[in-house]
Amino acid sequence: MDQKVRHTEVCTQDGSVDRHGNPAIRAKTGKWLTAILILVNQGLATLAFFGVGVNLVLFLTRVMGQDNAEAANNVSKWTGTVYIFSLLGAFLSDSYWGRYKTCAIFQASFVAGLVMLSLSTGALLLEPSGCGVEESPCRPHSTVKTVIFYLSVYLIALGYGGYQPNIATFGADQFDADDSVEGHSKIAFFSYFYLALNLGSLLSNTVLGYFEDQGAWPLGFWASAGSAFAGLVLFLTGTPKYRHFKPRESPWSRFCQVLVASTRKAKIDVNYEDMNLYDSETQRTGDKKILHTKGFRFLDRAAIVTPDDEAEKVESGSTYDPWRLCSVTQVEEVKCVLRLLPIWLCTILYSVVFTQMASLFVVQGAAMKTNIKDFRIPASSMSTFDILSVAFFIFAYRRFLDPLFARLNKREPNTGLTELQRMGIGLVIAITAMISAGIVEIYRLKHKETASNSSSLSIFWQVPQYMMIGASEVFMYVGQLEFFNSQAPTGLKSFASALCMASISLGNYVSSLLVSIVMKISTRDDLPGWIPGNLNKGHLDRFYFLLAGLTAADFLVYLVCAKWYKYIKSEASFSESIAEEEV
Repeated sequence: MDQKVRHTEVCTQDGSVDRHGNPAIRAKTGKWLTAILILVNQGLATLAFFGVGVNLVLFLTRVMGQDNAEAANNVSKWTGTVYIFSLLGAFLSDSYWGRYKTCAIFQASFVAGLVMLSLSTGALLLEPSGCGVEESPCRPHSTVKTVIFYLSVYLIALGYGGYQPNIATFGADQFDADDSVEGHSKIAFFSYFYLALNLGSLLSNTVLGYFEDQGAWPLGFWASAGSAFAGLVLFLTGTPKYRHFKPRESPWSRFCQVLVASTRKAKIDVNYEDMNLYDSETQRTGDKKILHTKGFRFLDRAAIVTPDDEAEKVESGSTYDPWRLCSVTQVEEVKCVLRLLPIWLCTILYSVVFTQMASLFVVQGAAMKTNIKDFRIPASSMSTFDILSVAFFIFAYRRFLDPLFARLNKREPNTGLTELQRMGIGLVIAITAMISAGIVEIYRLKHKETASNSSSLSIFWQVPQYMMIGASEVFMYVGQLEFFNSQAPTGLKSFASALCMASISLGNYVSSLLVSIVMKISTRDDLPGWIPGNLNKGHLDRFYFLLAGLTAADFLVYLVCAKWYKYIKSEASFSESIAEEEV
């Protein structure tokens, strides 16, 4: 008995295993040692990715000879492809490869794409020598050289996109959620993960962005390749210490089985107050049975045991047909996904606000006073205040605000804000940021210079809106990562992280659509529109106030969805049950 007790004490209770497939020993695997490796890896990979992405529009115009509209369109397609590949990486991870293998393979693809881009830029694309700056664009390239360029950048998109949703979940896997101490660390990990992402983008936006803007494209791309390679090596050094979760059967086949089984039983008479539900499922270590809930009752039909099911079981020997009868846990997994979707849809409009920081905020800043004596401040560099805000509010929330809310919570003592509450706060701060941006635009127009597309109002008046966007990210995106990771079924953790990335992608597309609609309506009768080329002739403030209004409406819908949402309730994991029986 002593040996069994000692065994249960040293092994994790969430079903994680070591690299050999044995139960992970708590003292020898995971925790902050491996999590820090993953955080640094994330920072280096982000630095490498944005080292290419931040000035890709300039590269396409100055080196590849494209006009502004064509270059912007190609960058939008490339960015959208990154998020599509994130869904591919999540699928492979959850169904076949597991998170460690998926991260390693896609990171290798990421490094290969960066090396290919660096080599082709230095050896093939910068012709004549010294071209690639604003005053000296490069000459047209052959079809072969153009194909090599696009192969390299889309290999980068494949690598970074497939890797990104899995590395966040893999980092969270290093903590046992069933342990009180590690469970707290797991929650904190997502905050530090988002901080690492922002610090990586800070270096790429400032240091690498400066050199690339000066025409040192090979230097910038080789620095990105070196950063990605260092991140991959660092990731691989943690191999002996990582905790893993074995990939399950395809979660989508389980999802489809519930839909098919419930549809096949659509005509049977059901007394929903007294149902004979099938809930005995062969479990793997770490699996948890999800308790039955009353929502989406039509799906419960998939778990109702009928005489036909019993007859088929007798004919087949000992198992039910999974396309006719599913367990309660399997049905509840589908319900979990359906309940997550309305919350996820409400985050898309927030992403529309978030994307303004890289588009209209920059356009607005460029039309303001950007000089301090002889030094010119690039409008895009104002995003530094967003990153500094993220770093400050992550620290402030974890150290001060969360303990304060826990003390003020009389209903559930020692419990801070829930993920849904934090996401709601993020929406409110985003509304405030749009109102702030609109007010700044009103004052910018009051100080406009009629002779040019500019204003005497200092660009530093934009600092509050950038700071508020950064604060909203800490509540919205970090809360979203935590929420989706905790509420997604076991076999769909990586897919849940991919959904977070997909909301940003859809936010970009919705923003573009919204701008197109606004311009089409506002340019009637030969009017310049709200967002013309010369902002001094437009009303960008009205667009910001429109976004504030739409986000406020979205917030009201979000409140309804959050109140309707039912948190997942599980029984003890299979490994915990075994431990209790052994003791």
